[in-house]
Amino acid sequence: MASPLIQLVDIKKRFEAQKVLKGAKLSINKREITTIIGKSGTGKSVLLKHIIGLMHPDSGQILFNGEPVHKMSKKKLKDFRKKMSYMFQDNALFDSMTIFDNIALPLSENNEFSKERIKEKVMKRIKELGLSGSEKKYPSQLSGGMRKRVALARALVTDPGIVLFDEPTTGLDPVRKKAVHSMIREYQEKFEFTAVIVSHDIPEIFTISQRIAMLDEGIIKFEGSAEEVSDVRNEIINSFINGEEFVSRGF
Repeated sequence: MASPLIQLVDIKKRFEAQKVLKGAKLSINKREITTIIGKSGTGKSVLLKHIIGLMHPDSGQILFNGEPVHKMSKKKLKDFRKKMSYMFQDNALFDSMTIFDNIALPLSENNEFSKERIKEKVMKRIKELGLSGSEKKYPSQLSGGMRKRVALARALVTDPGIVLFDEPTTGLDPVRKKAVHSMIREYQEKFEFTAVIVSHDIPEIFTISQRIAMLDEGIIKFEGSAEEVSDVRNEIINSFINGEEFVSRGF
């Protein structure tokens, strides 16, 4: 069995007196969808931000292909960060910018591409994600589902090998949630990137995930396949999943 692409080893993080992560361990396999579940306020988004480097652990380490990230040279670290992209919970689109400019932003910021090359890459993603004809529009002119597509197009425009999704269906109705899940699965299979998703959409998210990790009280209480999480005999995990199922069904 191949080694994990990314490993989090005994990650601890506190904010003043509050201990958020208390030795979290997580393995993320290449070209799979790994979903992190757990109650609100347990540190799921904090864990995600450690992976991409927006936060740094107080102790513990993150390994990429077995190499500690904190020991990488500046060049290696830069290359590692360039492999990743982040889709924010609220899409983080700029209302004053057109759809084209929103998607082009990551390419424009790194100054590595000519205007012609940027246009080529952006228009390719616009076509692939079914956004043709919207490039001159503004986010406010699009539906919530279309804005999610724009956010995903921007996340994919740099051709990342790893995409992190922080609550990608927040604020959407059940039909649009299902559409976003299908979109993530479709493009993950098409582009073969490694995906890490923070989600509350239980049990729906299990249908697109190869791996599930449950974060509770600052540690990963369960890590395994989507099939295994439904069969595991753990009172905390079972009560959480059953509770979320009742909420999602409106009981």
